[in-house]
Amino acid sequence: MDAMAKTSTTNQGLRTAIERSGYYPALVSEAVEAAVGGEPVRSYLVHQETTFDQNEVRRHVTVLVLTGNRFIVSHTDEQAADSTSPTPYATTSTESVKLGRISSVVVSRVVANPEQYTPGTLPREVVLTIGWGAVSRIDLEPAACGDPNCEADHGYTGNSTADDLSLRVSEAGDGPETVRQALAFAQAISEATADVTR
Repeated sequence: MDAMAKTSTTNQGLRTAIERSGYYPALVSEAVEAAVGGEPVRSYLVHQETTFDQNEVRRHVTVLVLTGNRFIVSHTDEQAADSTSPTPYATTSTESVKLGRISSVVVSRVVANPEQYTPGTLPREVVLTIGWGAVSRIDLEPAACGDPNCEADHGYTGNSTADDLSLRVSEAGDGPETVRQALAFAQAISEATADVTR
């Protein structure tokens, strides 16, 4: 298959995955396609999650797209009618990140019965965390010295962690195909960011 045909197939696969999610596909597709522009899609991941907020069920879809130069993140949420809107509404946002800005790609795999693990077995769940410096989490705690009787103020100590995107997919909740797609996307973005740093 030549590169042009593969690109067309990948772009069509993204549209099909968004439609299959069933979550406002026209709205989500339009936002993602506008962010992608004319660039060919190298890899993608569509993840829908349902959360329960008191008496309400809320849906959220995240679409991750990798092009030759950028990483695109799209989030769409639905909201019930409230004081700002008399009717239910949805909010969709996209962020475009140059591949060179991505500082970390972390893939955590959870496997059952690790002593019996064989290469190629699908993990029970995958957590994909991607950092590019837009959002950081700071965990602080009071600093202390080694003297248990010391009452001096030693300030604070802590960690700063890139926390731009964290996405969890599981075989039980999302199905094996979504877990497979998450691993494929993680590998594609890891390879793409490695290429940029060379």
